[in-house]
Amino acid sequence: MNKIFKIVAILEGVSYLLLFANMLLIKPNNISLYKTLLFPIGMAHGLLFMSYIILAILLKFDENWDWKKFIIILIASILPFGTFYVEKKYL
Repeated sequence: MNKIFKIVAILEGVSYLLLFANMLLIKPNNISLYKTLLFPIGMAHGLLFMSYIILAILLKFDENWDWKKFIIILIASILPFGTFYVEKKYL
């Protein structure tokens, strides 16, 4: 399950960055492309985010993580590049 969590963490981070890129780079230049990409990227990010949280909760009890490590891993999911940090340092 740890390997699956690593993959989900990386994919969640990439989808988060793609969502930001769509907002910051594409929206000012091409609004129709922005609207076309918003739903699939947003949906993928939402599913990956929920998977990340659920897997973190499961791994907390499965691998007996302490609360500090668990809270840091959860907070990292809302920060840009946070899941990459978690994948390198904690996994």
